[in-house]
Amino acid sequence: MEQGRVIVSFRSECLVATTTGEMVRCTTRRRTGRAVCGDNVDWSGAPGQYVIDTIHPRRNTLVRTDYRGRHKPLAANLDQLLIVCAAEPPPDPRLVDRYLVLAATMGLRPLLAMNKSDLGAARLPAPLEEASRQQDCEIHRISASTGDGLGALTTCLAGSTTLLVGQSGVGKSSLINALVPDRHARTQAISEASGQGRHTTTETTLYPLPAGGELVDSPGVRILRLGHLSREEIESGFAEIARRAEDCDFRDCEHGDEPGCAVRSAMEQGLIHPERLNGFRELLKERNYS
Repeated sequence: MEQGRVIVSFRSECLVATTTGEMVRCTTRRRTGRAVCGDNVDWSGAPGQYVIDTIHPRRNTLVRTDYRGRHKPLAANLDQLLIVCAAEPPPDPRLVDRYLVLAATMGLRPLLAMNKSDLGAARLPAPLEEASRQQDCEIHRISASTGDGLGALTTCLAGSTTLLVGQSGVGKSSLINALVPDRHARTQAISEASGQGRHTTTETTLYPLPAGGELVDSPGVRILRLGHLSREEIESGFAEIARRAEDCDFRDCEHGDEPGCAVRSAMEQGLIHPERLNGFRELLKERNYS
């Protein structure tokens, strides 16, 4: 029996990176459950018949919830969340709020990369800037095309397993190519080893970084639903709201028209950005109707 790390998972099979750097295709046993990208596993068998014997305990698990409320695990054992934004298309503060909630509930360190710095310095929208400050989210201004700022970002990624997310059109693929110079060769090798061809590119995939650490690309979290989270978990992504909610007259206050709402009072005093409160209430509503 040998140890390895799952780099991509598809149906009942997965590709495992061995301790010697090879890739082996393994089938998961029914009793072990489905392995996902980032899992540490024990595997054994003969060529063409390798199997996963054990999935080691996970520190955390990235879960996607579909519109029917079903949960699908996508990745495990993550350390950081890298949110990619750009001046064009304009950053979506609501989506960033969701990513920050995800980071808080999974215990991930949040990082925000403002890409396309070569097109001019982009000012973060006020609610996004406030969200970054409240959630201790480090901001990097970079250009995937010119390499500007990538040195500092690479240093932050070294030694950690980082999940990369962001809205369409912000240059996520260009950034991955810049951080993983041999990405094309790796993707081709994964496709050949898995037998899945181009379909492999739609799965959550782990890429080793040249300077150390790993980058996880997960197309499955482009649309992020958080209706399965508890109120406390949602509040963990809104530190300024959670602090003041303790002083509300009602424990289940939704910070709307309720009397004695300390959160609404703080917003009126300029201590909470109105859009941050709107984003929080939107997530509460999603949870109530999920």
